Amino acid sequence: MTIKADSTEFAGKRVLISGGSKGLGRATVDRFLVGGARVITAARGILEPVDGVAFVQADLTTAEGGEILAKAALEHMGGVDILAHVIGGSSSPGGGFAALTDDRWLAELNLNLLATVRLDRLLVPQMIERGTGTVVHVTSIQSVLPLPESTTGYAAAKAALRTYSKSLSKELGPKGVRVNAVSPGWIMTESSVDMLKRLQAANGGSIEEARQVVLDGLGGIPIGRAAEPYEVADLIAYLASDRAAAIHGAEFVIDGGTVRTV
Repeated sequence: MTIKADSTEFAGKRVLISGGSKGLGRATVDRFLVGGARVITAARGILEPVDGVAFVQADLTTAEGGEILAKAALEHMGGVDILAHVIGGSSSPGGGFAALTDDRWLAELNLNLLATVRLDRLLVPQMIERGTGTVVHVTSIQSVLPLPESTTGYAAAKAALRTYSKSLSKELGPKGVRVNAVSPGWIMTESSVDMLKRLQAANGGSIEEARQVVLDGLGGIPIGRAAEPYEVADLIAYLASDRAAAIHGAEFVIDGGTVRTV
């Protein structure tokens, strides 16, 4: 997909994207690059170089990994103007609540909540000091529409992130830092395919039957499809841009109409 955007929109902006190696994270990296930003992100493994992107090898589910990325951002770019927290996902098996051991719960919380909290704690203070900055948290519609078969831990962690995001916005708004959240529905990423495979392994049947389990749990998607990563990335970029200068403390849902309540 060719991304169309103003190539000067983020000129001079320093952007940190957590979880930028694949899926929605990589689409978000690409979107900010097209807008002229300098980008830094992290991955557990070693990635191929990309012009305009500084890749840091770090595991953001650990406190040490967050410190490595934050230090690199401060040293490499002298600070961060935009924090886009895209990191997230679930590796828990199907089988409902009983399949979630303590280790599974901790893994979900570290990936979907604490990785973001730690980076904010490390990097938002330099935004406060300058009196300007933008933070975008990626939550999930599962915070209000959990799927008990496979993603209870993920949904609970994202619900906590949603509340944290709102609280942070109240604290930082008067200090010149905007905070908003993007709440996607089903996005067709590599992680989505992996989830379908886990459901298939737990329940038997085909991938299509596993897909139907997810659709049934969601109650269907009125537009008839999952979102593409670039569509969600474009919303993240909009909220981080000057075009959204008056938007603060909000959560924008992008789910094809999946959540049917107000």
